[in-house]
Amino acid sequence: MEINDLTPAEEQVWRAFPLGESVGFRTAEDEDVALGRDWGPERTVRAEVLRALLLNGPQEAGEIASLSLEGARISGRLDLQYATIDHPVRLRYCYFDEVPRFYACRLRELNFGDSVLPGLTAHAMRVDGVLRMTRSRFHGVVRLAGAKISGSLFMESAEIIAPDAEEPVLQLNQAAVGDDLRASGLRTDGQIRLSGASVAGSVNLNTAHLSNPGDSTVDAEVLVVEGNFLLREARVDGWIGLRGARIAGRLDLSYSTLSNPGGPVLLASSTTMGELWLRQSPPMQGGLVLRSAQIDVLLLEPEALPEQVFLTSLSYTSLIPHEPAERRLTMLERDGDGYVPHAYEELAAAYRRVGDDYAARNVQLAKQRRLRGTLRWYYRIWGYAQDTTVGYGFRPLRACTWLLSLLAIGSLAYGLHQPPALKPSEAPHFNPVFYTLDLLLPVISFGQEEAFAPEGWYQYLSYALIITGWILATTVVTGVTRSVSRQ
Repeated sequence: MEINDLTPAEEQVWRAFPLGESVGFRTAEDEDVALGRDWGPERTVRAEVLRALLLNGPQEAGEIASLSLEGARISGRLDLQYATIDHPVRLRYCYFDEVPRFYACRLRELNFGDSVLPGLTAHAMRVDGVLRMTRSRFHGVVRLAGAKISGSLFMESAEIIAPDAEEPVLQLNQAAVGDDLRASGLRTDGQIRLSGASVAGSVNLNTAHLSNPGDSTVDAEVLVVEGNFLLREARVDGWIGLRGARIAGRLDLSYSTLSNPGGPVLLASSTTMGELWLRQSPPMQGGLVLRSAQIDVLLLEPEALPEQVFLTSLSYTSLIPHEPAERRLTMLERDGDGYVPHAYEELAAAYRRVGDDYAARNVQLAKQRRLRGTLRWYYRIWGYAQDTTVGYGFRPLRACTWLLSLLAIGSLAYGLHQPPALKPSEAPHFNPVFYTLDLLLPVISFGQEEAFAPEGWYQYLSYALIITGWILATTVVTGVTRSVSRQ
């Protein structure tokens, strides 16, 4: 392209390129770039001119050429697919008439900060530095699938609204980011696809507003994040999918409002993560799915829980903050998979690891009661007997209370009405206390029961004491056996 074919605005950009100088056409600091379609020729640059500069622009000895342009309207399509660009490309506060095409392009640096674009096509693009789209506004799909970015991806306060799109509005599936993905304040209307992506640093979506009601807002299956995945103070309308993801640091959903009524709001089955934080948030509107997830530290406040959770095969090392077992059991009672024994064992183990054996016993007792509801009626009767008498072995002092109460009743009854001796000449001296103990204790004998035979209703009382004694003895042995096996 000859310089004689350029407009004054384009000539200014052409002359600045080999010197690495910036060209700006902004008329005010607060001008709205969305009105760029009305900008005249004095600040319009054809896309073909930028393409010619980047592919075969003039060079100046001793200078580093770069394209740095602000406040321009880019007319036509900027098509650089398959190109290798050795110069930094900075197109800030620019308005693009058509979707730029960077498919399989290789660049040093790309900056669309504060610009307005109808979309971006950059599958398999490679950026050896950073990709900046801070405060950019996209009115179409941003395609970065398979992109490789050596540095960070900056999307703070960016906006992606593509009302007619039938595909994810932000496509980062199979992408590789060599540092952080910084997108705090990001606003999207549609799905963000991160499936198969890898981020060597952290993902920051704090204060983001992600909307795709009734569908996936973030599809991040088998995502790998070597740092943290931050989604604090955010609003999410739709569900977040993290099935099979691996997050080395923490998944932080603190202070966020997550809503997907009638379906899952966080789907994190088979996920491995260092920490999961759910605190200082309103209750999730939707299900929490943590089936087969592995978490080192689960920071979960009961108030943040939704009405339904799915915890089958969930494993965790620490559960904080430390709460009474009664508050934690609510979570297990909301399990949509029904009675899940493993969930009770995990909770009890977490309490034992911090030395709270009392809470661990309460969890084990709740597990037995929940199990009782799944059994046949005749097993439930036996379960109620064990629960009432010794709390399935987790309340052994109850047996002492029952025994002492029955001992007092029997001793008083037989003390007031001594049963007749079977062989008066051979009978020992009658003692109502030891006679009652003989009836209650099935193994130990004091020689009283064989020598005396009560009559009338006192005989029925003796039968009741014998049966109750056997039940108490059996349940005590069952509880002790269970405690020994746990140890």
